[in-house]
Amino acid sequence: MSGLLFVISGPSGVGKSTLRREVVAKVHDLKYSISCTTRSRRTGEMEGVDYFFLDRETFEKMKARGEFLEWARVHGNYYGTPRRPVEEWLQQGFDVILEIDIQGALQVKKNFPQGIFIFVAPPSLKTLEKRLRERNTDQGEEILLRMTNAHLEMKSIHDYNYLIVNDELEEAVDKFRSIIVAERCRIRDKTDWIEETKT
Repeated sequence: MSGLLFVISGPSGVGKSTLRREVVAKVHDLKYSISCTTRSRRTGEMEGVDYFFLDRETFEKMKARGEFLEWARVHGNYYGTPRRPVEEWLQQGFDVILEIDIQGALQVKKNFPQGIFIFVAPPSLKTLEKRLRERNTDQGEEILLRMTNAHLEMKSIHDYNYLIVNDELEEAVDKFRSIIVAERCRIRDKTDWIEETKT
C-alpha cells in the first residue's frame, strides 16, 4: 500500500511548526517533507532541518524543471515542496506530512485529491496578532500584512477535511494524532480488503 499524505496549513503564526514537530516526534512511520524557501533564515533555524534556504535564482531554476510538488509566493518570498522525496516516501508506504501555506495546499489538492487536508486555526484573530507580535520575528508592516492575509486565508477552511483550533498545544497535538490514527484505520479499497479476508 502507498502511504498517506497529510497536509497542514493555516495563517502565519498559528503554531503549525510547533504542532507538526510534536506530532512527528510522537507518531511512528511519519515522514516530514522539508520545504524550500527564498526568505532569510531566522535566528535558531537550521539548513535542512527547518527549511532548505535557496536564493531566488536557484528556486526559479528548480521551478522551471518541475522539481516542486507545489510552490507559492507568500509575503514576498517563494516557498516550495521538493517533489522527489515525497513521491518516493509515499511509494515506499510511508505516511508523509507537508506543512505548507494555503496556496500550496490547494495546489497539492488538485494533484493529490486523496490527501488528508488539515486546517490549523487560531482561537481568534486577536490571539493570532498577539502571537505574531510576541514571537518578535516581524516588524509592524509585516505583521499587518500577515493579519490581512489571515482574514482571507480563514475563508479557505471549507477546502479542508479537518479543522484544529490551536488554543492549547497539548489538546491540538492530541487531535492531530487522532486524525492520523483514524485515517490509518480507514478502509480505502474495500474490494481488496474483502479479498484478503477470504484467504
